[in-house]
Amino acid sequence: MAMTIVETRAVTGGVDTHADVHVAAALDSIGGLLGTESFPTNPGGYSRLLSWLEGFGTLRLVGIEGTGSYGAGLARHMANAGVRVVEVDRSDRQDRHRAGKSDVLDAVSAARAALSGRARGAPRGRDGNVEAVRALMVAKRSARSERTQSVNQARALVITGPDELRTCFSKHRTATLVADLGALRPRPGDVVGYATRVALRELGRRAQFLDDQIDRLDELIVPLVRSHAAGLLSVYGCGPDTAAVLLVAAGDHPERLRSEAAWAHLCGVAPIPASSGKSSGRYRLNPGGDRQANHALWRIVITRMGSHPPTQAYVERRLKEGLSKVEIIRCLKRYVAREIYRHLRLAAD
Repeated sequence: MAMTIVETRAVTGGVDTHADVHVAAALDSIGGLLGTESFPTNPGGYSRLLSWLEGFGTLRLVGIEGTGSYGAGLARHMANAGVRVVEVDRSDRQDRHRAGKSDVLDAVSAARAALSGRARGAPRGRDGNVEAVRALMVAKRSARSERTQSVNQARALVITGPDELRTCFSKHRTATLVADLGALRPRPGDVVGYATRVALRELGRRAQFLDDQIDRLDELIVPLVRSHAAGLLSVYGCGPDTAAVLLVAAGDHPERLRSEAAWAHLCGVAPIPASSGKSSGRYRLNPGGDRQANHALWRIVITRMGSHPPTQAYVERRLKEGLSKVEIIRCLKRYVAREIYRHLRLAAD
């Protein structure tokens, strides 16, 4: 008696993610549309979306837009279920202009990008120590920004306030200014003078509160960085804050970075051909990539240029060769990216 072999249809999914509803599309192995559906953005909705895709056949791959924002929870759910997930960029503007814009079209576009191989980058992953560092760094970054804003506002009030305040506080360094303003004891009297002193006291106390908040966050961030990538802190010029930024850029699974060149591209320090004409034959660094990671590399380079003898010797040699300081910094950022990548991979192994 002859046996009948039934082939299971291979299915590729695509998801356009939003705050409240995810829109999914399913394609067969040759790109034929099998169906589209919407699901709520909660664990129950994730399970229903996965079951819906698997109802068409064997789910091979899912392309998800916004795995770092609205799609983060769905990407985790899919990965935990053993489904391969790739990160899909927003549709090209020209494609949107030609084909129109809707959530269903975006979901189909995400599925086709995954099926064709145009989208092949793995999500960063948000399930480990690096995700904890990222969350803490969000709070620290805003605290640091607000502290700077408070100090700047206080200095502006000192400059425009009564003469005795300008005489007393205009020459203060930041730490001394914050401490002295926080200790002010305004006494009622002249309306403008009293109001200005109250405002300065509150700005000083706000800066002190934010200083304490930053210290508390560092008490959590530094041990996480040391436990996850101690080798990164051995890189000359890379302190805990800089290391945290670089770890966040790489994500919890740096093995998803295909090569050291891919990491350099992510940080915006990959050499690309310059425009034709006078710059023909020259290269510049790509302007894209993670801005915070790029700035972290810049901080390492600037630190080395000021106190690292091998780097100082390199700068001197390249200046004699006719390179500008900007071009030298570009080269050094690329070298530092290579050095950082080795430590990231060691941390992943």
